[in-house]
Amino acid sequence: MTIIVLVIHVLIAIALTGVILMQRSEGGALGIGGGGGVMSSRGAGNLLSRSTAMLAVAFFATSILLAILTGNHGEPESIITAPATEAPAEPSGPVVPLAD
Repeated sequence: MTIIVLVIHVLIAIALTGVILMQRSEGGALGIGGGGGVMSSRGAGNLLSRSTAMLAVAFFATSILLAILTGNHGEPESIITAPATEAPAEPSGPVVPLAD
């Protein structure tokens, strides 16, 4: 299930990027004013802005769904209060000192 939602999420991200790049530039903060483009009519602008809004909502919905699906649903465990699982191994024979 997670993989399917992740693939849909990536496809939505690619489509959202494409729709944003197709929109008409209105001369933003970078000073790159856009002249007339292929899709410069008012109807195409409305279609692109509505498509952007729908894809943005879908992107956020899949982001939240992925966070829920991959989240840790278990009881949170502290490393301080967690019991030790194994004791350190004891040497199995006499300890022989190293010669100088």
